Amino acid sequence: MSHAPQPAARAQATTMLSRVAHSLYWMSRFIERAENTARLLEVNIQFIDDFENVTATQLDQHWQSLVLSTGDIELFEKHYEVADSRTVTEFLSFDLRNPSSILACVYAARENARMIRDQISAEMWESINELHLFLKSRSTAAVWSDGPNEFFGSIKRASHLFQGLTASTYSRSEGWEFIEFGKFLERADQTTRILDVKYHILLPSATDVGGAVDTAQWQAVLRSASALEAYRRYYVREILPWKAAEFLVFSDSFPRSLHFCVAQVDDYLRRILGESGTRPRTGAARASRRLLGDLQTLTITDVLNQGLHEFLLEVQLALEAIGQEVVETTMFYPAESSLSDQQQQQQQS
Repeated sequence: MSHAPQPAARAQATTMLSRVAHSLYWMSRFIERAENTARLLEVNIQFIDDFENVTATQLDQHWQSLVLSTGDIELFEKHYEVADSRTVTEFLSFDLRNPSSILACVYAARENARMIRDQISAEMWESINELHLFLKSRSTAAVWSDGPNEFFGSIKRASHLFQGLTASTYSRSEGWEFIEFGKFLERADQTTRILDVKYHILLPSATDVGGAVDTAQWQAVLRSASALEAYRRYYVREILPWKAAEFLVFSDSFPRSLHFCVAQVDDYLRRILGESGTRPRTGAARASRRLLGDLQTLTITDVLNQGLHEFLLEVQLALEAIGQEVVETTMFYPAESSLSDQQQQQQQS
């Protein structure tokens, strides 16, 4: 007697799988996004601390550049009149009106994890929940009074703890592919934004290129990607702008470089979509293969001749298209990030 599932049962199983895949993917992306937002804020504070004679205009430019890099400048200007240390920290860390703030991302990651608690380990759930409780107990005023570097360092460590627990306790199943795909897709996008802040927003005047300010800024960019030590081990010489950009774009061994992240995206994408042949069938797989091919064949000279900002924008659009197609074809659900209750509580506070 055949025990094959009936069509209705198969459809239900597919829906359940797509719901789990959806939650795992967004849980991973939101945790990675929270960490990278903390990195951007931390490195901007470090850069300002490195220079004593920063003018008020330069200070405003540095803080505004962070909001510009996230693509949320219109939302920020809707709720805040000026960009300074307090308003930008509030907007990017705690403001639930900003769906990409650290608190909003962690809340969304927790909601996705809660929906699939039976699919993830207890350690994964506990680490997300602890991070959420930690953030709810903090405020912008407390961050600046207690020391912002410690706060943002805590966010990074919590993200690393979650990723380490995930790697140690989650089975290497289909769910693992969605977790890794989401993580590296988000990380690749954030690396382009880190580079774009420096080259497009904080670019010094022609007379400053290669000078102390320019070098310090590139140090800050490398530090924001935890790449400063790796860069120095690789080049064993002073920091040069084009070398720093080359390392963050083209390194095939550093885990936060664009090339490394896109290679991981391509690998997990092919597994998720069943793209086992040499000729990709889906639009996402073709876009991923083209992007990886560019990163394997182009040089930093090619990129700079095209314009680093223009190159990074093209990469961002390609990554967005890849992610969107995977979501539409395998998950069928929007990201779980309904924040109405939390927003209400925040407004009351």
